[in-house]
Amino acid sequence: MVVSKYIYTYSCYEEERSLCDLEMRTLLGSEPQIGIVESHIKMNPSRSPFIKERISIMLEADSLDHHLEQVSALQVTGETFKVLYVKNGSTSKIEKVGFESRRTIEKKIGLHINGVADLHHPKRLFGVIVVNGRWVFGDYVEGEPVWFRHQQKPHSYSTALNTRVARAIVNIAIPDPNGIKAIDPCCGIGTVLVEALSMGIDIVGSDRNPLVLGGARENIAHFGLSGEVKLADIRDITNQYDVAIIDLPYNLCSVITQEEKTEMLQSARRFARKVVVVTVEPIDEILVNTGFDMIDLAVVKKGSFTREVIVCK
Repeated sequence: MVVSKYIYTYSCYEEERSLCDLEMRTLLGSEPQIGIVESHIKMNPSRSPFIKERISIMLEADSLDHHLEQVSALQVTGETFKVLYVKNGSTSKIEKVGFESRRTIEKKIGLHINGVADLHHPKRLFGVIVVNGRWVFGDYVEGEPVWFRHQQKPHSYSTALNTRVARAIVNIAIPDPNGIKAIDPCCGIGTVLVEALSMGIDIVGSDRNPLVLGGARENIAHFGLSGEVKLADIRDITNQYDVAIIDLPYNLCSVITQEEKTEMLQSARRFARKVVVVTVEPIDEILVNTGFDMIDLAVVKKGSFTREVIVCK
């Protein structure tokens, strides 16, 4: 059976909703509904810090009874299986059911499938979910919160991007890593580098502050990763890259002027075809003046602190 569409469930904090929506649009090419994204793109759900699980759409029905008729024709051979009812974030009553009802539905569907069920150590997982009144069934894959493990790194500082936000920004910058060469030219302690390298992305890091480079290298090595991190000013970079991720310095130790920001972004435009900029101050005028086209934007809030994530080409 050919699967050409997938359902992903996701969750995010309200202050990260704008970033989450931008990541969904970029990674999956679809606007998210409440807690749900439908897409023709097949992606490992562990890539995203927001996505929880993926169902490959095999069967669709307009009612549970019709759905049971469909799965009765399904033959599972050579492996055991288990059915999971996947909760939908919708407020619709038909799509919000309690624990006991979910278990009952799982059992009914499992009994109609021709095969051997195993509730404890199944070889194959199926998911069933109700989306906009449709009963959807297919192979189920749960995402792993890789970013969460990366919170426990040897070096950090208070103004650095958190790992969840950093991972989303990497996905926005590099939705398809195949053949892409990327750079983080203001890498700091390497939060973005760790997320990118853990996804197999070809990325290098640099920073003009020699005091942070040792911490970046240790953070990368701590998770069994390897990547180039060197001392360099963004204005001196000569190699060419497909993508640059630039978290503009803003803490008390890295105060930069408007002129310096302009020089940094002019340099980025010279060595990268696509640039994702993270900023705590408005830079629209600088971006326009340096010749960038602003493609998309997200806002991330933490209390009174706000970051903009701007996608430029």
